[in-house]
Amino acid sequence: MKPDLREALQQRILTGDGAMGTYLYQMGFPVGVSYEEFNTLRPDVIENIHRRYYEAGARVIETNTFSANLEKLSKYGLEGDMDAINRAGVRVARAAIGDDAYVVGAVGSIRDGKLKNLRTAKVIEAYQRQMHALLEEGVDGLLLETFYDLDEMLLALRIARAASNVPVICQFAVEDVGRTQDGNGMLGAFNQLQEAGADVVGFNCRSGPNGIMRAIDSIAGPVGLPLSVYPNAGIPDYIDGKYAYSAGPEYFAESAQRFADRGARLIGGCCGTTPEHIKAIAAALDGYIPKLGQASPTAVMEKIVVKPVEKQAEAETAPQKAAVQEPSIVDLVRKRHTVIVELDPPRDLDIRKFMDGAAALKEAKADAVTMADNSLAVTRMSNIALAALVQEKVGIRPLVHIACRDRNLIGTQSHMMGLDALDIDHVLAVTGDPARFGDLPDSSSVYDLTSFEMIRMIKQLNDGTAFSGKPLKQKAKFVVGAAFNPNVKHLDKAVQRLERKITSGADYIMTQPVYDSVLIERIAESTKHLSVPVFIGIMPLASGRNAEYLHNEVPGIQLSDEVRQRMSGLEGEAGRAEGVQIAKELLDAALPHFKGIYLITPFMFYDMGVQLTEYVWKKTERM
Repeated sequence: MKPDLREALQQRILTGDGAMGTYLYQMGFPVGVSYEEFNTLRPDVIENIHRRYYEAGARVIETNTFSANLEKLSKYGLEGDMDAINRAGVRVARAAIGDDAYVVGAVGSIRDGKLKNLRTAKVIEAYQRQMHALLEEGVDGLLLETFYDLDEMLLALRIARAASNVPVICQFAVEDVGRTQDGNGMLGAFNQLQEAGADVVGFNCRSGPNGIMRAIDSIAGPVGLPLSVYPNAGIPDYIDGKYAYSAGPEYFAESAQRFADRGARLIGGCCGTTPEHIKAIAAALDGYIPKLGQASPTAVMEKIVVKPVEKQAEAETAPQKAAVQEPSIVDLVRKRHTVIVELDPPRDLDIRKFMDGAAALKEAKADAVTMADNSLAVTRMSNIALAALVQEKVGIRPLVHIACRDRNLIGTQSHMMGLDALDIDHVLAVTGDPARFGDLPDSSSVYDLTSFEMIRMIKQLNDGTAFSGKPLKQKAKFVVGAAFNPNVKHLDKAVQRLERKITSGADYIMTQPVYDSVLIERIAESTKHLSVPVFIGIMPLASGRNAEYLHNEVPGIQLSDEVRQRMSGLEGEAGRAEGVQIAKELLDAALPHFKGIYLITPFMFYDMGVQLTEYVWKKTERM
């Protein structure tokens, strides 16, 4: 007879299962339906998935009931089937596994997103009804997962405790916790959950292994309960009309041991993970002895002290309209090496560091500062507002990214007209990461336009024609860029796609960061026939963990084995120094082939961008 789940977690590290919803999607089942209803409509499919996870090594299997509560099921008119769906979820999971595994009832947050203002009485009823069905069917425990708010988690936990003494696992969604609480706050939240009767605490969803690792490392003190972690398989990419995740099984195996070293006793996977990921985790943990008590690595996002930029006051009072009267970056790059540097707009209301970075880059003679448009679907300050500020107060040219995701046709034309009024004329048209994978997953992805159509419509404004086809009283003067990801298996096909963007009207190209000098030469050879200049992307790495995160979790970025090996284990100042050195070597490979250089600043470490800008000028004798 197997021990109680609490006892089992004290005795050994258990492997959890992986995703259900995204796995069903990968199998070809459509979005927009209730996957929980499959417990009664297609129990054979759900049982097969549970069995695959069990055979891969998972010994904690969660029921397919994450959204099987009254409120979420009512979206599909299924609230009357709530009891049957939950009970079937337990039976199907139990039928798929052996006696050595545990079935835990999955219970998701109710107040997330559009239901955040739902009356407490309705929330209580929904939790009570769902948990009663799961407990009556005989689950070995309850898993409260992807919660965004401590108060709601405590509410659900107290309902669970009033109903039963089964083990209860409480998991927060990483992004929300990271945004609202510091290390002390997170420790306090875990302490409150322990007092309310939680048996296990931890994190799942919204982030890959790197983000959850950082969340654990940020906790300011010992956690008195076992930890559980269920990371996503990185950040999803949209490829050929489907969502795909980049973090592979090998990366999850390595991460599993690092989680174990930090006290995790239950390790599984969330969105994007498959039986292959779980098999890798189980194999990595088989016989593994955690290195408990070791010092946690320095967080990637650690603060650094940057020397103040001299003559900043002069830069802030520089003539404001001079930048727009100068030649465009396309004109410049045809004559000499040209450097544009990306700075991330802030995620809060403090713009001081961003403005300091822009001033430092102005001092280093960067030709433009480029700003993403809520990249990775994470909410940041408006880049049009920051563009106006750096143009007015710093006197450096802004280059603004425009994502198809956030605005319909009306909003996009309105946005472009505003940019024209502000004399901001350099833009980059991008598709934009899907909203459902960002920090506001219930927001809508618009995508009225593709990036091809976006380029064409913006250039239409240059002809004095509105998106509707009606004539405008004057013409815009936008210089429009297109994005290019060369980190692909078939570079020739990617170049063909790029040629279509040029046909649509793109004036220049900006690539994703490249970390391989051989690939730089291949890109140069493959794009030499293009009629527009290419700005090759170079992003200095900040640490070894930053390198692994980019390689395994961020779509469109691939690091060479040599670069990953050189960055391995490096953190803090040592990591940034090596990152700059690698970037310089990549610049050495790029400068003979590309006059356009696109530097991407990690974590607002703008001094790295300054160093690399100055290095370009030194190498090209533009001092």
